[in-house]
Amino acid sequence: MAVKIRLSRGGAKKRPFYRIVVADVRAMRDGKFIERIGTYDPMQPKDSEARVKIDLERAKHWLSHGALPTDRVAKFLSDAGVIEARAHNNPEKAKPKAKAQERLEAAKMKAEEAEQAKADAAAAAAAAAAAPAEEEAPAEEAPAEEAATEAEA
Repeated sequence: MAVKIRLSRGGAKKRPFYRIVVADVRAMRDGKFIERIGTYDPMQPKDSEARVKIDLERAKHWLSHGALPTDRVAKFLSDAGVIEARAHNNPEKAKPKAKAQERLEAAKMKAEEAEQAKADAAAAAAAAAAAPAEEEAPAEEAPAEEAATEAEA
């Protein structure tokens, strides 16, 4: 018979309270169980002693007989030092989804365009800094010639 150490929900609506139970895997979540070994009250503060209460000796007993804890119960037991903490790693879940990837690509393209525009502006400014000395001289001569032609007319 496959056995799990899991949570069984109790309490009122929006006021959860859980019993930590040893149950057959085929039993319903809140249904028949073999033994109750503790409680979990998520409404208590995280540093409260009343938040998680587990009979560690019974938990060790059931673990030695092949009972598998659920993820939440395994975290409680690892915090108590009964079992080693499981390493969870799901790199696929951490990746951004399709729309977020599109937004990242758009932002990257926009940044590249801004960088290119900045480089073009710097090149144009450098070219403009060298050219004005040559262009200013003919610009000053042109009004003088126009003034001379206007005086003749």
